[in-house]
Amino acid sequence: MSPPTRSTRPASATPLDQGSCHYGDTPAVFRLEFATDPQISPDGKRVVYVRNFMDIKKDRRRSNLWIINVDGSEHRALTSGDGNDRSPRWSPDSKRLLYLSADNELVCRWMDKGDIGRLAKLSAEPLGIAWSPDGKSIAFTMHVAQTPKPFVKLPTPPKGAEWADPPVMIRSLNYRFDGKGYLKEGHHHLFVLPADGGTPRQLTSGPHDHVGVPAWTPDGKAILVTGNRHPDAGHDPLNTEIYEVDVADGSTKALTKRKGPDNNPVVSPDGKLITYIGFDDKQQGYQVTRLYVMNRDGSDPRLFPMAKLDRDVKNPRWSKNGELFFQFDDEGNTKVVTTKFPEVLADNVGGATLDRPYASGSYSVSDDGTIAFTQTSPLHPAEVAVLTVKDKRPTRLTNLSASLLDQKKLATVEEIRYKSSHDGREIHGWIVKPAGFDAKKKYPLILEIHGGPFANYGPRFAVQMQLYAAAGYVVFYANPRGSTSYGQEFGNLIHHAYPGHDYDDLMSGVDAVIAKGYVDKDNLFVTGGSGGGVLTAWIIGKTGRFRAAVVSKPVINWFSFVLTADIYAFFNRYWFPGPPWENAEHYLKRSPISLVGNVTTPTMVITGDVDHRTPISESEQLYQALKLRKIDAALVRIPGASHDIAARPSHLIAHTAYVLQWFETHRKK
Repeated sequence: MSPPTRSTRPASATPLDQGSCHYGDTPAVFRLEFATDPQISPDGKRVVYVRNFMDIKKDRRRSNLWIINVDGSEHRALTSGDGNDRSPRWSPDSKRLLYLSADNELVCRWMDKGDIGRLAKLSAEPLGIAWSPDGKSIAFTMHVAQTPKPFVKLPTPPKGAEWADPPVMIRSLNYRFDGKGYLKEGHHHLFVLPADGGTPRQLTSGPHDHVGVPAWTPDGKAILVTGNRHPDAGHDPLNTEIYEVDVADGSTKALTKRKGPDNNPVVSPDGKLITYIGFDDKQQGYQVTRLYVMNRDGSDPRLFPMAKLDRDVKNPRWSKNGELFFQFDDEGNTKVVTTKFPEVLADNVGGATLDRPYASGSYSVSDDGTIAFTQTSPLHPAEVAVLTVKDKRPTRLTNLSASLLDQKKLATVEEIRYKSSHDGREIHGWIVKPAGFDAKKKYPLILEIHGGPFANYGPRFAVQMQLYAAAGYVVFYANPRGSTSYGQEFGNLIHHAYPGHDYDDLMSGVDAVIAKGYVDKDNLFVTGGSGGGVLTAWIIGKTGRFRAAVVSKPVINWFSFVLTADIYAFFNRYWFPGPPWENAEHYLKRSPISLVGNVTTPTMVITGDVDHRTPISESEQLYQALKLRKIDAALVRIPGASHDIAARPSHLIAHTAYVLQWFETHRKK
């Protein structure tokens, strides 16, 4: 098997810019397609995946299901239309496919004849779907809404009257969430449904949340699920346990009991072991998620042999032959390995975050150990790839955006490693060079900073990096201290000290790129979003070397942020030594607002007006402070945008356009 060949780019190819493509007036962003959630059939013969595309009329991402044989043949659609088909899951015998459709419909497809049946129309989207081992039942977790008892009794408006909406009283600790807005009262519970359809049966109850993908025991008598049933669950959000739920009567018992998260349980094929992920909670900003194993009854919990690596383990999966697979990020590269043969099976997993080069992606494994995964590179978003038990290297099966990208001259990405001026520690980064790059020329430079701050960038496809380069900029991005995929010690260098010496890491990187000789040091620009917005605001308070800055969805004042963000119980507990009223000085010295008196850099601030993670009030504080100081400043509100500011294609286009125009306006000619 060989990967599909890419056509030779024509001499007339143009950069991946914001404008129209080689035909029509469709912006390039709307023509991108990418794969997510590849699910290989248990018999290892076929892969079903979610094919994501853009609806230019509705300005939304849409998705259908496609199928392809592992040898690359018979690539075809299973569903069609401008819908939202997702979460495909094979039955154990590979004969049926379960998936979610529009309006949270649970649909089953019989693969031999293509017959389709709706099993249930759910009241909310399930967070995880799992077939029982015998294929007769389906388990999932789902939110169950509760109607709170009215606090007061108000008079009824007369017929035809136009009274104001009644007040909404909130008493829950967690009452809103970014991207979802204000939450309905209720909790997430475990359900089972006959595979032939019918009424879902709720197994768990009470004021507790049960989340994630349920894990059936091989005998089908019990289901394992992650939950937090502790009395103070809201104030101790990471203290989850793995619970065993009896399918017959719904009785529940905890199998874990340590202080810290215990998540993602998976039962071994012989039913003797349970693997799961988590860590001993020390209330640090960053704590490495490790792979654990315990006996089926919950006894003898321990680190899994051969898996004591200093990286975050994700998505453990057993094959039928007893191999345990998992994925992790390593120095900006997402990999899949097995604990039986610890060499890397697949790397460059990802490509599902179109705007910036964050870690993403997933994989699945068949009964015989064949894996399917999403593969990326700086030149293409997520595609489907497979690695069979006979292969020594993965084979890429799809090329979804070839019709667009083969007509484009794409920027190249070069790795760079350099020493931080603070302590000589090695820092890892990447340089994006425009198509047709000429080292003898001088290019303006954009420093682009990732958010999190506990996250990582890598050599992955990113629309914004390509668009910045297409506009003639060299782009530099890095993983400063605090970034994930370099171990717990590196990540915790910013524990209770962020922002801090990550500033030195980034400035040293800018100096290292300038030293290469092709950067115009009089035309330096800086931008970043979320945690990158924090650092951008911090940087312009520390130095005036940048001609202009764009601060996206930032935190400007940690005191106000902790008391206005959606998951404030988490931030208060893990990012700071205590609440702000007891540590006011600590909060202030880490807040970019404390440095605003030093700022001379022309600064644009961009935030979605329904961002509940970094509320727009944070951006307004920076904007108004700069205006009071008569600094050239602009505030851009993106209507309807949450913290995922690029969720809608037009928002991605607009955000990039505003950044580039602000930089061009202040560029030294």
